[in-house]
Amino acid sequence: MTITGPDGHWTASAKCGAGGVAPDALFVEGAAQRDARAVCGGCSVRLLCLADALDSRADFGVWGGMTERERRALRRRRPDVESWYDELLGAEPAAPAAAVGT
Repeated sequence: MTITGPDGHWTASAKCGAGGVAPDALFVEGAAQRDARAVCGGCSVRLLCLADALDSRADFGVWGGMTERERRALRRRRPDVESWYDELLGAEPAAPAAAVGT
C-alpha cells in the first residue's frame, strides 16, 4: 500500500514538506548535502521519494536520502532496473479480482 497524503501523493507526507525545511535546503552542494540528507532520516516516505527520483532521473537535489552523485552511481551499478519503485518497494498489490458470475 502506498503512503499518500490528503492530496493523494506521497509528497504530502514527506518530512521535508512539513514546513520545517526550506525547499532550497535540499538543493545544495558539497558538505551542505550531509545536512540535507539528514532531513530524510526517519521520513515515512523516504523510499517512495527515492524511487520517484530514480525513476524520473532527477538530476539535482537530495531525494530519499541520496545525493545526485549517489543516485547516478546506483543507476550505473544497476542499469538493468526498469522500475526503481518495484525494486525498492515491490510491485503495488493487485486490485482484488472481480467476482466471476455464478
